[in-house]
Amino acid sequence: MRNISMVAALTAAAVLALAGCGSNSAPDAGGAGDIPDNQAFVEYRPAGNQYALKVPEGWARAESGGTVTFTDKLNTITVALGTAATAPDVPAGQAELTTLAGKTGGFTAGTASVVQRPAGPVLLVTYRADAPPDPVTGKVVNDDVERYEYWHAPSGLLTVTLAGPHGADNVDPWRTVTDSVRWLP
Repeated sequence: MRNISMVAALTAAAVLALAGCGSNSAPDAGGAGDIPDNQAFVEYRPAGNQYALKVPEGWARAESGGTVTFTDKLNTITVALGTAATAPDVPAGQAELTTLAGKTGGFTAGTASVVQRPAGPVLLVTYRADAPPDPVTGKVVNDDVERYEYWHAPSGLLTVTLAGPHGADNVDPWRTVTDSVRWLP
């Protein structure tokens, strides 16, 4: 009798494990990718000290040119320094959404709006998109994406893109990052 119970338990565990492996995409993460409430943040300043912002402590960092990416599990923060003659506005954000629609897997348009942050008014573009496939499992997760475009006279443009699984509760950590952005003299 004990062996039958053990076999039944192992079979049930195997069925549950296989149920999560049958698809290459996860429509809703439902809590996967939540950044812990007790996450510590540290200040990041790139070479050249043009700007500073807080990022989660302990996340992996990769730099290439004027772009730096911080990752941990299913979340990504990408920061790109560029130029723009004028501050980006809502029509520019709507044009970005149109461009993304044609070249982004799993794309669902969100909104373009101007929001206030301590660094000043910022263009916020939101949408959903597929993250790159996991290099081990090949699984693809659909992310909620928030892209903040900070402009600094005369021509500085800092783009901070936050991405995490659809449905993850990262409102407070993302606000910590976007509120911390500042241009350095």
